[in-house]
Order: sequence, then structure tokens, then C-alpha cells
Amino acid sequence: MLLIPAIDLKGGKCVRLRQGRMEEESVFSDDPVAMARHWVELGARRLHLVDLDGALAGKPKNAEVIRAITQAFPEVEVQVGGGIRDGDTIQEYLDVGVQYVIIGTQAVTAPHFVEDMALEFPGHILVGLDAKEDRVAIDGWSKLSRHNVIDLAKRFEDEGVEAIIYTDISRDGMLDGVNVEAVARLAEAIHIPVIASGGIRDLNDIRALGEIADKGVVGAITGRAIYEGTLDFAQGLKLAEQY
Repeated sequence: MLLIPAIDLKGGKCVRLRQGRMEEESVFSDDPVAMARHWVELGARRLHLVDLDGALAGKPKNAEVIRAITQAFPEVEVQVGGGIRDGDTIQEYLDVGVQYVIIGTQAVTAPHFVEDMALEFPGHILVGLDAKEDRVAIDGWSKLSRHNVIDLAKRFEDEGVEAIIYTDISRDGMLDGVNVEAVARLAEAIHIPVIASGGIRDLNDIRALGEIADKGVVGAITGRAIYEGTLDFAQGLKLAEQY
């Protein structure tokens, strides 16, 4: 199981939010490339980059920082989300070395977009489903849609996406522990991999996710826990790789 450090970008800086609220940010670094280097040197094999400004604007706003990271660490897989609304943006990210592009809001609001992109860019499309009480949130988590997370995941599986990133937004950035039950339900319902996100606090959460890895949980994204020190990344990585 992969343990994937999150680097959330806002105004060119590395920040973390609580429950996706832009007004509740903590700045952890003015140098995202140096932050990426820190995680890579500790053994990270994949990085999770989110363009928070892009998610609100509907188009990339931190693309130069993302390019700098991919060029600095060509051996590390990079997955990027935030503001990805068209094929040109996806192509531009792949051209600079991004391996996986995460479609979020557009997956819910433009039903055929995911299918079209999965056909055009096979093996590179992930869908981010951010949910609260099984309903999918959109527009930077500012709205709850009427869609059920498992129903949508099944549809995207049929459309050829590589994996689903599942975030429980009620727990994201809160260090309340991961929602293992919801992750397990989703992983059992589909055949493509699931990457868990939101609420990871310590080694116990990594262990709990590891115990459902055989259901198809291939990775876990961690943010605030590794920045605030409730989870030692190197220890977490070593534990995750046992599953």
C-alpha cells in the first residue's frame, strides 16, 4: 500500500485546510519544491498535488510550481488535482511529467467528460470523489450534490478510470481518524483501486487501512498528520508497505 504525501498549493505556498475551507488554512512552507524533496528523501514514491486556487478558479493557477516539482523528481509519480476541466489542461500536465490527473467537480457536473478523457488518456485518469454521508461534494466542497458516492464510482469504473480517490470531507484536515468503514464499502463495491484520503492521524489509521488493502485499497493520502507530526511519515511508509 502506498503512503502518499499531500502538497496543497495556494498562492504558490504549501498549505493545509480544515474540511476544505479556504479561510481555515495553515501555511507549512513557502517552498513547495523543498517540501516535495523532504518527502521524497524520506521514501515517498508518489506525491499528491492539489491546486487549491485552480479548484476555485476552474483552471490551473499553480501549474508552474507543479512543473517545477515534476522536473525536480522525475523518478517519483505525481498525481494532480484542482481546476482540471478540459483535455488541454490534462495534456499540458502529462507533457510536464505528471502521471495521473484527478478529475473532481467536472466528473459530477459533466457526465461524459470522464469517459471522453479516459478514452483519450488511458491509464492516466483518476476520479476524486469527496463525500459527506455518502453524498458527493463539488466546487471545492462548497456544495453537496444529490449523487451517491458508490453509484458514481461504479459508473466511472465502467468508463475506464484508473482509480478512485475517496475523501471523507467531514474528517479532512481534522485528524479525527480515517473513515475505514466507508472506504471498505466503496472498495468492496468496485473492482478498480481505491485511494483513501481524509482524517489520517497516526499509525493506527495506516494499520486499519492496511487491513482492508486486500479489498482494493492501494494507497492512502496524508496531509496534516505528517505536517503537524502526529504521524511520522517514514514509519507510516514502512508500515504501509507491509500490506
